[in-house]
Amino acid sequence: MPIKDILLTLTSYPEPTPVSIIGDAVAFASLFGAHIAAIACEARVEIPGTFLSSSLVDVAGIAAAEARKSLKNAEDLLASFESAAEKAGLIHEKILERCVTYKVSDTFVEYARLRDLTIVSVPESYDQWYAEAVIFGSGKPTLVLPERPRTKSFELNTVVVAWDFSRTAARAIADAMSVLEKAKRVRVVTVFNEKALGTTHSAEEVAKNLSRHGVDVTVDKVDAAARPIGEVLESHVASCGADVLVMGAYGQSRLREFILGGATRSLLARPPLPILFSH
Repeated sequence: MPIKDILLTLTSYPEPTPVSIIGDAVAFASLFGAHIAAIACEARVEIPGTFLSSSLVDVAGIAAAEARKSLKNAEDLLASFESAAEKAGLIHEKILERCVTYKVSDTFVEYARLRDLTIVSVPESYDQWYAEAVIFGSGKPTLVLPERPRTKSFELNTVVVAWDFSRTAARAIADAMSVLEKAKRVRVVTVFNEKALGTTHSAEEVAKNLSRHGVDVTVDKVDAAARPIGEVLESHVASCGADVLVMGAYGQSRLREFILGGATRSLLARPPLPILFSH
């Protein structure tokens, strides 16, 4: 499916999304000439009164001050987004919602279901809850951007596809086809000696399919050598100088991934590069 309608999620609380994420999102949308909407929430904090004595602490005052902080962050981010989108000549939209903190992820998911692709960022200081909610709740592909400082602007020179013959990997390729067609080079990587792939079909057959879409494809086969799959993929994308990694999310059950670890959990916890996840 062509990417024509993109959603960018911006968090305003407890810390705002870095403005650099807006630049990457706008650059990505520009590659496709897509409409891009940015959503931010004025997050209201609910502080249970049973934990604090109102005679000692102004609970309502604290909550109101945090809401004002969140609103200012949201408005500042949306203003930065509007400026960047206008400079890039993109058709764009600003969305400001108001909800309690624990409903922010639900709000993002509701809007994500109405778009072709959603862009979320993962901070280094706390977990990836918003990203997980969108990946598994939207039903649409999700581009996860790391919030760590980047040395270059967003590009699609080399895209790596993690291929393990699973349903989610196949879904990821279908969801990312517009990205793969835009990329200068695509590398399909299969990791062996990591798990049973359960098929006699080769990764070369996937490459044939992609080549019929005009994609310049190379097939890579990497030995896990007793390393965790997330570590293998991180090392491989670094050696390729990849700009984006495309992969299916949680090929195993989420409970098993949580207990044993896995590529999705390790890469989502600290993404080394932009990752397009599909579930």
